[in-house]
Amino acid sequence: MTLSKELKWRGYLNQTTLKDISLLDKQNKVFYWGVDPSSDSLTVGNLATAMVVKAFMKHGHKAVLLIGGATGMIGDPDGKKTERSLLSRQEIESNKKSIAEQYRTIFKDYEFELVDNYDWFKNFNYLDFLRDIGKHIPMRQMLNREFVTSRLSEQGSGISYAEFSYVLIQAYDFLWLNQQKGVTLQLAGADQWGNSIAGVDLIRRKTAKLADVFAAPLLVDATTGRKFGKSEEGAIWLDPNKTSPTKFYQFWINTKDDEVEKFLKIFSEFDQPTINEIIKQHQDDLSQRIAQIELAKSVTKLIHGEKSMIMAQQVTDILTGRIALSDKLNPELLSALKNEIPAITINAHQELAEVLKDCGLASSKTEARKLITANAISINGQKFQDNYLDETVFTSRMILIRRGKAFKDSALVILS
Repeated sequence: MTLSKELKWRGYLNQTTLKDISLLDKQNKVFYWGVDPSSDSLTVGNLATAMVVKAFMKHGHKAVLLIGGATGMIGDPDGKKTERSLLSRQEIESNKKSIAEQYRTIFKDYEFELVDNYDWFKNFNYLDFLRDIGKHIPMRQMLNREFVTSRLSEQGSGISYAEFSYVLIQAYDFLWLNQQKGVTLQLAGADQWGNSIAGVDLIRRKTAKLADVFAAPLLVDATTGRKFGKSEEGAIWLDPNKTSPTKFYQFWINTKDDEVEKFLKIFSEFDQPTINEIIKQHQDDLSQRIAQIELAKSVTKLIHGEKSMIMAQQVTDILTGRIALSDKLNPELLSALKNEIPAITINAHQELAEVLKDCGLASSKTEARKLITANAISINGQKFQDNYLDETVFTSRMILIRRGKAFKDSALVILS
């Protein structure tokens, strides 16, 4: 499958300045994709665009991957209702190193050049920048940006000169990379379209050369309206210390049936026949969640490696009852399980209400008794309404107690 066909089939195209994307099949380009070090980790939202980058790499296009050490000192104001808090130089340096490592993980099978825009901004004289760059950026172009008009409105919070000028810095990135690295194409998420177009316009005004932008769709949760990967608990991070491999795996397992095919195309590297076969098997028995499992395995393996993926799958299978809980669990798996849910050790014949309170499934014994009466408590997948936990409940020396249906509301209880 050619790149242009793959981009269309996977749903990777939102908008582009390219008149015909089939041109990408005939001539390899030097392109760049950049991320600001506003955090010490990328999210699954960033991963969506990263998979587009991988598609370009796979088809022979040369990648320049940018970490915005300079732009990160200001922070992109687009989409923000209030002024960002500035990060310290130490935080930015630490974040840059973390993101560089994630680049190396995601793109480990491909060659790329890593650059930092701080390297070409750190010695840039302010007056020179105004003369050489600011002179070529029309104010009307900047004032017409939606986030600017919103922030400058009567209801808006206002905008500093620093954030207002962010687009100039990013536009110059494209110009510098065009002149120094031969970059003629920027890949970006749809929310970066305005900043990217400013770079295209600057290159045209300064050099009379043509440059292009390819923007991938911005994924939004159809139910909540939030950016993809944002939940009530927060963002889904690629860093295992911020989102554990098990929680990462479970995020994908929870994909809705009507979205799983789309996400297989975007986030996995399965080819078209493979995805078609997965969806066929999935639709034969929706209860088995075959497509969600294949999606979760594929993405978790990419980000966290095969060993962590298998461990995350086993923990999830225990929590969902696919694997029976046993005191013969290997120590590493038991430790991973304890990292995901509360775990307590009890004596035999202990009051269930007290256990529910102690492991955090109820705020008090009174609430716990109400849950028991309402038949909202299960043990190892079976409803349980007895008032005490005696030894007969423990087929092994541990049980899994759950409140309601969500497996995140579970606790591991070990018999001493």
